[in-house]
Amino acid sequence: MECTDPARIHINSINLSASTSQEDRIVSWISKMLDEPRKWPRNIRLFFIANLLYQMGTGMFSVLYNLYIQGLGFGDDMNGRVVSMQALATALLFIPVGFLGDRTSRKHMLVIGALFSGVAFLIRTFTDTSGSMLVFAVVSGVFAAFIQVLAVPFLAESISKAQRLKIFSYYSALVLAAQVIGSFGGGVLADGLQTSGITQLSSLRVALFLGGTATLTAFIPLLFMTKASHVEENVHLAKSTPEPVTADTAESTPALPVTPAPAASDTRVIGQFVLAQFFLGLGSGLVIPYLNLYFTNRFSVSLSAMSLLIALGQLMTILSMLIGPTLGSRIGLVKAVVGFQLLSLPFLLITGFTNVLWIASISFLFRQALMNAANPLQTAILVERVSDKNRGIANSILQTIWMLGTAGMGPVQAYLITTYGNYWGYAITFSMTGVFYILSSLVYYWMFRGSQDTSKGG
Repeated sequence: MECTDPARIHINSINLSASTSQEDRIVSWISKMLDEPRKWPRNIRLFFIANLLYQMGTGMFSVLYNLYIQGLGFGDDMNGRVVSMQALATALLFIPVGFLGDRTSRKHMLVIGALFSGVAFLIRTFTDTSGSMLVFAVVSGVFAAFIQVLAVPFLAESISKAQRLKIFSYYSALVLAAQVIGSFGGGVLADGLQTSGITQLSSLRVALFLGGTATLTAFIPLLFMTKASHVEENVHLAKSTPEPVTADTAESTPALPVTPAPAASDTRVIGQFVLAQFFLGLGSGLVIPYLNLYFTNRFSVSLSAMSLLIALGQLMTILSMLIGPTLGSRIGLVKAVVGFQLLSLPFLLITGFTNVLWIASISFLFRQALMNAANPLQTAILVERVSDKNRGIANSILQTIWMLGTAGMGPVQAYLITTYGNYWGYAITFSMTGVFYILSSLVYYWMFRGSQDTSKGG
């Protein structure tokens, strides 16, 4: 006869009740998250759908197009030229597009940007001559600037002030998540097609065509958006990106005058940020656009494995942005920025010099997390030191400097890889990136250390 312990029955019932309660909370939280978009304005829902398609397409393209160029038989010098021309075109359009967006319909400019970005991607899928590749790299860069510059201001004028923090948090998460889906999905698709007997070049073309199609179809939801009905006072919102510093974007209605020239104190602070950002952009321009080639050339990994690593790196970026503010509130923002950047250096060098794939993978992920943890802190420092009316122009200038660094380092990276091969070429570029990061950190600390105590949290 089975003996039943009343105390044990009571404990088990408590555990079951606690487990059920926890499950109910999880289900309730998921239900709330899924129900949240239904409460958003129609413009915001359409904008998020468009951005999901756009970012998936660009994520797929950014991971696979370098490999497509290699598959056509071109060398690393061609990859460097394509990256440089696209980055340069984007950089030169940042400020003009920002000013134009203040005077015309941001909705119409977003539609144009998505439409022609998609068309350019589709054409690039089938181009196989150096001239056509460079021409459409420039076209892609021009229209990418429309989305990068105008997305945040359009959101800002479409929602109430009380909604902004939540909506922009969702937006940042959506951008990174869509890029993860695109980059990983593109690599898996191309690998799967090759397994079924399709050639590598054809499989890359199919994946790139789907990426271009996703980017192109992003203009359709944008067409159904209406003119923003809610426009408040100047808005300052930070745009989060994987590596470059971004700042709050000061926006005004089209009827307002152009952003005035920065005051003397703002000019000095913006100049200091530009110098630090210049070194950071040079360093990243040597490495970041070519990480897919690094893994495939040095370790001969499959497209799926390479895409998975890049996707994990983007996920580490999301996690790292949660870590940074915690440390910044304890030791001060300036010390935290410099600390994160310097701590990333050993992992950067390990990645550049190792011949072991699992070591390279782990060190790459740690470098991603540490380097990107500083991004929201840099934004906070800029916001503290630049007046409200000049944050928009500061944001445009810093993004321009960043893209110019990427453009300038493309030919240098290509020359080093072509001259010294897949081991020493990458070892040298990663080492040079480390030197630029050190210079950026020293400049940053030297210029901003005096007032870092004001950056500490409560």
